[in-house]
Amino acid sequence: MKLILLGPPGAGKGTQAEVLTKQFGIETISTGVMLRAAMREGTELGKLAKQYIDEGKLVPDDVVVGIVKDRLSQDDCKNGFILDGFPRTIAQAEALTASGVEIDKVLSLEVDDEVIVERLTGRRECKACGTPYHIKNKPVPANGKCVCGGEIIQRADDNEETIRNRIKVYHEQTEPIKEYYESQGKVVSVDSSGSVDQTNAAVSKALGLVK
Repeated sequence: MKLILLGPPGAGKGTQAEVLTKQFGIETISTGVMLRAAMREGTELGKLAKQYIDEGKLVPDDVVVGIVKDRLSQDDCKNGFILDGFPRTIAQAEALTASGVEIDKVLSLEVDDEVIVERLTGRRECKACGTPYHIKNKPVPANGKCVCGGEIIQRADDNEETIRNRIKVYHEQTEPIKEYYESQGKVVSVDSSGSVDQTNAAVSKALGLVK
């Protein structure tokens, strides 16, 4: 299975990627991780990417696609892969197609904006050990401390204004990718507004893993 995961921030892409990685025995490929690895290893494309980043510029699509293609050519991706966080624009999707990378399915996780805001503004984490909490789904212990005794905080980027801006950027820049792949008959959409187990079941059905 060669899969692209699509969905707004807070739709559950990371959770589903983890489940599908175990089910299929394939790698989840994150663009950020790939870029950092290419720069760390000093590949030609990695050096080029570092040059743009050091200058405070966005890495051009052709450089990112080149790094993605290099990563997908490695042995651990021969049986398939899950792309999380790429492509982010139609230009990147077109460049990926032009580079010869074949995609089987695009899994679009659908969730209402207000549900996302509730999910993400409710997130909390331990400053010491990183254990995640949620004011609704996994409440902080009664003493206000993590089980490790650490302080529980809200991440700076989990405020409502930042979240709504990220959702807006997704709708404007990334969501149009759905139409691009729909024209190729590759999109399967799943409602991810329910629990993790409900979404897991819907994803398995949409991808034909269960009837």
